[in-house]
Amino acid sequence: MQKFTLSVSTHSKGLYPITPQINELIAKSGVREGMCFLFIQHTSASLTISESYDPTAKLDLEEFMERLAPENLSWYKHTLEGPDDSTSHMRAILTSTSESIPIENGRLFMGTWQGVYLFEHRTHPHRRNVVIRILSTDGDNPQ
Repeated sequence: MQKFTLSVSTHSKGLYPITPQINELIAKSGVREGMCFLFIQHTSASLTISESYDPTAKLDLEEFMERLAPENLSWYKHTLEGPDDSTSHMRAILTSTSESIPIENGRLFMGTWQGVYLFEHRTHPHRRNVVIRILSTDGDNPQ
């Protein structure tokens, strides 16, 4: 098993594409066939697989999340770090903290229009860590 940590700098809320960086790490690992396991070590950011071709899909998803969990509602109690504190945790539990994706021919084996995104739920810049484990299932390349 190959172990990596991908560090992603975010500048504000939104979807950050990370598919190319993951594919670079898979290439570095030498694994041709296997599984890629992703886990984000944060409670106010998440991972998701979504449309990666049309940029308006990204905009719609970001707006959807804003409408689903808006900031500054009077009933929020968890606001110690600001108006996005409670909502960032709400958004994170609606998405995922982990993904498992097959590897084929040395790349993530995803659909034509799929991409992996880090979904930042906080307004201010952060440095997020995504733990990546790459497991070979190729008998010719046991890792």
